[in-house]
Amino acid sequence: MRGAATAGILLLLAGCAQTADTARVVGSSASSFDPKQVGKSDMDRVADAHQRAIFSSVRVLAEKLYRRNPREWKKGGHASIEKALDRLLDPRTGWRVAEAAGRTGSAAILLSLRADFDGDRVAVFIAGMGGMLNAAFEEKTEFFMLDELDAQKLYNSARNLEIAAWKLANARDAAGAPLLLSNEMAQGGQPANLSFEREFGKMIGNLDILSALVAEKGHRIIARVVQNLATAVFLPVGKF
Repeated sequence: MRGAATAGILLLLAGCAQTADTARVVGSSASSFDPKQVGKSDMDRVADAHQRAIFSSVRVLAEKLYRRNPREWKKGGHASIEKALDRLLDPRTGWRVAEAAGRTGSAAILLSLRADFDGDRVAVFIAGMGGMLNAAFEEKTEFFMLDELDAQKLYNSARNLEIAAWKLANARDAAGAPLLLSNEMAQGGQPANLSFEREFGKMIGNLDILSALVAEKGHRIIARVVQNLATAVFLPVGKF
C-alpha cells in the first residue's frame, strides 16, 4: 500500500509539472521549447520543482532575518538589504562567506549562533543552511535521467532544518536576549508572527516528500532518527 501511495504522489506531482510545461509551450512559440526537457524523467521534473521551492524559501528566510535584524547586514558595510542579499545569494560564492572563516554547512550554522560571534550572523546562518541543502542535492541545479539523489541525505537535511529552526528560535546571549530575532509570540493584542516557522515547515515538507519518493524509486530504506531538539546533533549530509 505504501508503494502504491508513493507512486500516486509521484504521478500527481509529475502530472502537475507536465501541465505547467504544456501551458508554457501553448502560451508561447514552439521555438521556446527547451531541448533539455527531453533528457528529463518525471522524477527529474519533480526533483527540480522541490529544489526550486526549497531554495526559494532560503531566500525568503534570508530577507526576513535581515529585516528583523538590520544590524546584521550593516556589519558587512552594505548600502542596503538588497545589496547584502545579492552578495549572500550570489551562486558564484558556492554558499561560502568570509565571516564563516572556512566553515560550511552545519558548522557554519553553529558558528552563527554562538554568543561570542560578532560577524554577520544572518549571512553565516543562511550560507550554512544553503550549503547543507546544496550538498543534499549533490550540488546540482537541475536533474536529468542519469542523475541520482540520495534519499538519506535529503531526509537528514530535513531533520537538520528542524534542529536549525529550534536553535535559531532559542539561541540567547548572556543577558537572555535572542541572538537573532525570528518568530514572535502574540503580545499586546498583536497576532503572533510565525512566518519563519512556516517557511522552515515548507522546506522540511518538501525534503520529506522528495526523500520518500527517491527511496521508493531506488527500493531503499531510510534510516530514521528521533532526537530531542534541545540536545540534537546535526546529521551528516556528506558521502555515506
